[in-house]
Amino acid sequence: MALDHLQQIRYDVDGPVATITLDRPDSMNAFTSRMVHEMLAILDETDADDAIRAVIITGAGRAFCAGADMSTGSDTFEKTSSHGDAPAADDRPAHDEDLRDRDGGGIVSLRMFQSLKPIIGAVNGAAAGVGATMLLPMDIRLASTTARFGFVFTRRGILPEAASGWFLPRVVGISQALEWAFLGDVFDAEEALRGGLIRSVHEPDALLDDARELALRLASNTSSVSVAMTRQLLWRMLGEDHPMMSHRIESAAVPQLGAMADAHEGVRSFFEKRPPEFTLGPSADMPAIYPWFDEPPFRVSDEPASSPE
Repeated sequence: MALDHLQQIRYDVDGPVATITLDRPDSMNAFTSRMVHEMLAILDETDADDAIRAVIITGAGRAFCAGADMSTGSDTFEKTSSHGDAPAADDRPAHDEDLRDRDGGGIVSLRMFQSLKPIIGAVNGAAAGVGATMLLPMDIRLASTTARFGFVFTRRGILPEAASGWFLPRVVGISQALEWAFLGDVFDAEEALRGGLIRSVHEPDALLDDARELALRLASNTSSVSVAMTRQLLWRMLGEDHPMMSHRIESAAVPQLGAMADAHEGVRSFFEKRPPEFTLGPSADMPAIYPWFDEPPFRVSDEPASSPE
């Protein structure tokens, strides 16, 4: 999908910071199939552009995202990413053929998980359903005092989606995850802060400025290749069962990175007492060990989705 075909998400770049804005304010940014495809195209772009060092995701108007678009009525959750207002076939990212019969929120969460750039969530208002679960693979989450959160799935007769069965307990701990998921309550930013879902609470008019200030800090004086490797290391080690797995990766990655230009510049700038001038970019300069993992397939066999065995 060409970014000039975006209809429901706004994409802006200012210096090293890209801002992704869910842009259906009249519908409280309710999430659609088209948004899935637009988000994939944008995240492909942010990964490919080495001038972009950090990504902010926020919402237009008074909501971040009020959940799935339920305008079609009671059959809303019978649909998948391949239904509804999905773009025409010739206006989709190349990997769209893999998206049939899959949860759209999960597709977006997994693409965020793969991101080479840090992602900051700036929650400006209501974040319910997929609006809450899509926050989980973001690296740092800030919220307005007007933000409200709700993992409301038990109140809709379904279960948490967007790969939140993996993300939510890792972000906030199993007991907090279960309480929020069982009850389906809507709660305010202060409870989200106490529960570890967000980093900080901000006045509405200051939220985006504060998120951008944090994004610029992430972009300053750091190697973008090092940041990309660090992001992937920490997220992916959450699924390993022994610290030896991390030790193996680090033992190979540190000397590989150490032989590259950014590491030499990092050492020189330290001794010369000046800011570093890093030149490498993650689109082309990741070390040989990356990727050290295989992405698991959506299906483990040729059996239909209704037959898990």
